[in-house]
Amino acid sequence: MQAHDLPPDTPFASGTPRFATPAPDALQSWRQAYAAKGVACAADVGGEFAVALDLPGGGVYLAVDRFAVHSLCYAVHDGRLHYATRADVLARRLGIRDIDPQAVFNYLFHHCIPSPRTIYAGIQRLPPAHYARFENGQLTVAPYWTARFDELARPSFDALRDEFRGILRTAVKERLDGAGQTACFLSGGTDSSTVCGLLGEATGRAPASYSIGFEAEGYDEMAYARIAAKAFGAEHHEYYVTPADLVKAIPDVAAHYDQPFGNSSAVPAFYCASKARADGYTRMLAGDGGDELFGGNTRYAKERVFHVYSQIPSPLRAGVLHPLFMNPVTGSIPLLKKGTSYIRQARVPMPDRMQSYNLLDRLGLADVLTPAFLAAVDTDAPRQHQRATWAAGPHDASLVNQMLAFDWRYTLAENDLPKVVGTTAMAGVDVSFPLLDTRLLDFSLKLPTSYKLKGLKLRWFFKEALRGFLPDEILTKKKHGFGLPFGPWAVKDAALNALAAESLRGVVARGLVRADFVESLLTRRLKEHAGYYGEMVWILMMLEQWLRRHAPDYRLA
Repeated sequence: MQAHDLPPDTPFASGTPRFATPAPDALQSWRQAYAAKGVACAADVGGEFAVALDLPGGGVYLAVDRFAVHSLCYAVHDGRLHYATRADVLARRLGIRDIDPQAVFNYLFHHCIPSPRTIYAGIQRLPPAHYARFENGQLTVAPYWTARFDELARPSFDALRDEFRGILRTAVKERLDGAGQTACFLSGGTDSSTVCGLLGEATGRAPASYSIGFEAEGYDEMAYARIAAKAFGAEHHEYYVTPADLVKAIPDVAAHYDQPFGNSSAVPAFYCASKARADGYTRMLAGDGGDELFGGNTRYAKERVFHVYSQIPSPLRAGVLHPLFMNPVTGSIPLLKKGTSYIRQARVPMPDRMQSYNLLDRLGLADVLTPAFLAAVDTDAPRQHQRATWAAGPHDASLVNQMLAFDWRYTLAENDLPKVVGTTAMAGVDVSFPLLDTRLLDFSLKLPTSYKLKGLKLRWFFKEALRGFLPDEILTKKKHGFGLPFGPWAVKDAALNALAAESLRGVVARGLVRADFVESLLTRRLKEHAGYYGEMVWILMMLEQWLRRHAPDYRLA
């Protein structure tokens, strides 16, 4: 259900919530759940959902699922709580036009705007696994669920494998479109290949799979998608995105989101969903979530290596390692440089260490942003946001599990899921995420850490549990997804380069970014390292394209 379909502030329940006792009327089921459990009722509800309830006495209760697959924005205005599933819809309804400079900075830092902020001053977005209650003029926003890892002391691999496969099959089967018009994304990675194979099992016929390719060296992963499609007898569809496709789609994809969004995979995801919709499919299954539940991102292994440093006795660190590596003389010796770099990064506390390569920091805030913009924002706010999230996480859990819970917020809820949900909605297709099924999430909470990261082997259990089901080539491939070769194309393609250049100069005119930085970025840096600097070009371009549609007159005051 889209926000513009909702009458203003009307109670509703969207998504596919799963109650202990299913009922045909989801809204009535929510009312019964709230009557029984109060604000904590959402903790007993599985699935993907957003709900807004009128309460006795004139109050309002809002809640979104554990990953905020379905979104809710809200604002207290004229003594009432107003809400919508999109920030721009709510802004128009309430006549709010002010753009929040801090949200703009947060976007440049994260390439998205993490909740609870939105781009609009005075409008907030409900974070994942949170509720909001407005009663007697008072607003309360708090989590209704927090992760608790309870690792099995004596796991049985065989029993866990069978349970895991059973949950996967159920999760896919329950997400089929009633009319049988369900397809799937297929990048050729472990997750999407799993969903593709299980879709075929659930329907008893060839699964319809859709893949995106790129005619660019180092970016095209179509060969793996073909391996998976062949293994599962899929009715496979391929589309190769071109620079011309980007020029055509970028303005509309940027504007479709209710606030600036900088994940470059959104454009290929849109083309993928569009091809499925043109073929008559009304629902797609996406494979997002496997890495974040079962330990598949390379930084988990990297951070485990850094964590070793904290286990070294303090006297040894201070008396031997620091004098050897942390001084101007030995720190510049080629053989010791790696050790110096390692110690410098290892000394940064979590979660700040995960931002060691943040693009905005690497380029230099004062070199990128105007003095007026820097004066209007708190440049430490994004890190404070992440520190608070980390501090609220599961302290008694292993480092790997702490990082997983952290990524449920920043990688999934704030970035990857909005990418897929937004672009499929734009294409007119519903989407669901079997690997984020609540039962699978609960299952992952009991897995031993060593089943997720075995030494430095990523997502060990997931892969071993599906050995014999997934092709060996898929199990051993490196993670990729629908990575976009924007930078190299922006250098070579005149039309794409012109769109990027004209967009970036628009951001300069708004008083946000320094003109000299943009000119060096476009004329020199992009050519020197297209892949690296192309990311900065992309996020600035998408910001400008969004502002042109939603806030064309915005200038930094």
